[in-house]
Amino acid sequence: MKKPVLLAVDDDPQVLSAIDRDLRSEFRRDYRVIRASSGAEALEIIKELNVRAEPLALVLADQRMPGMEGVELLEKTRTLFPNTKRVLLTAYADTEAAIRAINQAQLDYYLLKPWDPPQQLLYPTLHDLLDAWQATYKPRFQGVRVIGFQWSPLSHEVKDFLAGYMVPFEWLDVETNPEAQILLNSTGFTTADLPLVISEDGEALAHPERGAIAAKLGLASHASADLYDVVVVGAGPSGLAAAVYGASEGLKTLLVERNLPGGQAGTSSRIENYLGFPTGVSGSELTHRAWSQALRLGAEFLAQEVTSMCIQDGYYKVLTLANGSEVRTKAVVLTLGVSYRTLDIPGIDRLSGAGVYYGAARTEARSCDKGDVYIVGGGNSAGQAAMYLAAYARQVYIVIRGETLAASMSAYLIEQIRQTSNIEIMSFTQVKEVCGQDHLEELVLSINGQREVRKARALFVFIGAKPSTEWLNGTVLFDNKGYLLTGRDLVTDPRYAKHWKHPREPYLLETCVPGVFASGDGRAGAMARVASAVGEGSMAIKFVHQYLDE
Repeated sequence: MKKPVLLAVDDDPQVLSAIDRDLRSEFRRDYRVIRASSGAEALEIIKELNVRAEPLALVLADQRMPGMEGVELLEKTRTLFPNTKRVLLTAYADTEAAIRAINQAQLDYYLLKPWDPPQQLLYPTLHDLLDAWQATYKPRFQGVRVIGFQWSPLSHEVKDFLAGYMVPFEWLDVETNPEAQILLNSTGFTTADLPLVISEDGEALAHPERGAIAAKLGLASHASADLYDVVVVGAGPSGLAAAVYGASEGLKTLLVERNLPGGQAGTSSRIENYLGFPTGVSGSELTHRAWSQALRLGAEFLAQEVTSMCIQDGYYKVLTLANGSEVRTKAVVLTLGVSYRTLDIPGIDRLSGAGVYYGAARTEARSCDKGDVYIVGGGNSAGQAAMYLAAYARQVYIVIRGETLAASMSAYLIEQIRQTSNIEIMSFTQVKEVCGQDHLEELVLSINGQREVRKARALFVFIGAKPSTEWLNGTVLFDNKGYLLTGRDLVTDPRYAKHWKHPREPYLLETCVPGVFASGDGRAGAMARVASAVGEGSMAIKFVHQYLDE
């Protein structure tokens, strides 16, 4: 963290040099001294410090300056830095005005010119003021800050994107946080420009798209090589495992992800049945470890969407990205995962991202403080979300169509839920409608066939998943639910056998296109568990080696 700033302001060059010299002589070990030759220049410095979240400990300003007097500057300083110590530097003739300013503008002190010797007339006063500032000073957050409206779907998307890449950020709700409005004013933007992402260097992005945020984070959007040994499409557990093993075994490996690393597993608040983590591990932590491991071993990562795939010269696979660029590779591992199914009820589209969320949406947990939240679904993901949200919400309701969770949720989760006092299971219940103006306010429920309206802070939906394989239609084979067919299924089922043209049998995880493999939840017959997805991603690299050695 940078040292707190002492700002000296005077339009007289000789006086400014003298105060700068004396401040540096006494305080440079613990503070950074900056000087300005006018009130306007000083105000710009103060605004920049505010945007960059740098601490401003003290402003020492001369009273008689053209354009902006010292008292006016110090009053403006208080708006941006309420706790900064403000000292007026004045001549003996202006003593009465200085005392009046202390009373009216709530200045902290005034000093007379000249202040020689500073050991008696300057330093004792400033030491007292700085000691008082240090006693109450709380370091501001250093990193990315996001200003927005709590119920803005775009604000939710920005927060989820940053959280998905484990970027520490500070969320500032412009409607409830006074600091948010002060910071917004200092950037020159207005509420019409929200959400606003302010990077650590002070640059502000208004209404940012994912691509702009990704670029600011240093995420690549174009491949660096003309040809790869293997391209892994999808950075869920299976894709991350494939990238780790591909890179570690010397293959030139590219990992491409359109959304966030980790997939659905990455949003889990706690995975407790994954081997090697006896106390459990959050999905984001597991994802970050695997992602860092893949990059360390030499895998390249692109934050991009693949829109199509074709075969060139009967061997090379050409992937077209959403930005129009192409990637050539010898082999492909499709780890496409699945996406949450949506509720088809009145109001759901309008309130999505504004109180209605698909998946765990951990970035919204704190906004549920002392409210009632509802979770639709009875699988492990729903159970993990319930346990996480119970730490914030007044009450968590798990809405299920059937009688119990036993058929769809692991026993350890059911037992944890049973022991959590503010989680309630609502059996034989369905959500029929979501209501609210600009955000979710009420749910219309059918409980044992009886209609009931309830207040709700948020609704989290976990009602099953569908494979994210639409863009491959016409390239590889799916089953009737859209899952990728691989291995023996391609030759034993007469409906698909005619599509396999290679003289050898397909490898276990190989699709109908030689050299194109599939693993993880998007593959037909896969087990929806993190451990099995990791295993399949690792196995896929073994078959990539066999294919490349042909």
